[in-house]
Amino acid sequence: MLDRDGDHSVGKDSPSQLQVRGERKLARAGYGIGLDTFLSPFMDPDVDDGLEYWETQPASLDGVLGGFGNGSLPRIDSLGSRLFLLNLLPELSTVPSALRPLKPPTRRTRALDVGAGIGRVTADVLLHLISDVVLLEPVDKFIQQALSRGRASATPPADLQPGQHPWHGIAAEKTSVTFLRGTLQDFDPARPHHATMIDRVGYNPTLTDALSGFDVVWCQWCLGHLSDPDLVAFFKRSHAALRERGRSVIVVKENLCTDEPDGTACVVFDEQDSSLTRSDRAWKNVFEEAGLKLVNEQVQEGLPAGLYVVKMYALR
Repeated sequence: MLDRDGDHSVGKDSPSQLQVRGERKLARAGYGIGLDTFLSPFMDPDVDDGLEYWETQPASLDGVLGGFGNGSLPRIDSLGSRLFLLNLLPELSTVPSALRPLKPPTRRTRALDVGAGIGRVTADVLLHLISDVVLLEPVDKFIQQALSRGRASATPPADLQPGQHPWHGIAAEKTSVTFLRGTLQDFDPARPHHATMIDRVGYNPTLTDALSGFDVVWCQWCLGHLSDPDLVAFFKRSHAALRERGRSVIVVKENLCTDEPDGTACVVFDEQDSSLTRSDRAWKNVFEEAGLKLVNEQVQEGLPAGLYVVKMYALR
């Protein structure tokens, strides 16, 4: 259910035209294959099957975005995400305004990027707004690629590949990224130090900071690999790890299939990568079961035609 960068799918849910490919998955219409080629009635995702699928995908932007890594999608997606987050937390802005001068930060900000793939959201969204990011990814080759970019960003430009840009603030040690390997099913955001730590680049946060919770928990194109019970449990753990109640936020950005004609929830299982695509009502049912309050929602505009609708939800 992923599709754009390991991050995951987008697309029209026309049964006769839907093709699903894995950031981790955009669904593309117009290829003339039947829905039953990859999709089947609702089943629970299998962690091992999902990991096995992603091990077959290249650790590249194109690989995690299902072939859309070289077009307009990555930039449109990241800009939409930044604007959505700034609307929720305008104090994260680093651009001064004549109407509202920037206030000096009183503390470093922290974000968790889960199912992070090769670090696209960390690099293109979070590091432009957040001081310290914790990146969680279960697929080793993806997290190693993210780590390679992070390390290269610490000593630019010598270690960067052609066309790559250094991650914001890493070389100057103004920002940091901590790399953790693990699955969402097993991860507790309130105890990130219990996961397998791979490395850290940039600023070295204090232990007090590292255990202080998160201002933002970002979940994009990865939650389809969790069953409803696992997802509810993860949301409850994430909510408990929020740094400041009423301000800190969980952001979910995922593909949507269409609700049933009577408005009830719809869930579609993708056998290829063992993931679920949920409808808007299905997502809201899960949010309600987890005890989360929906404070904002917005469809991502400007994506290529023929993809699932992608929607952002802000939760507290």
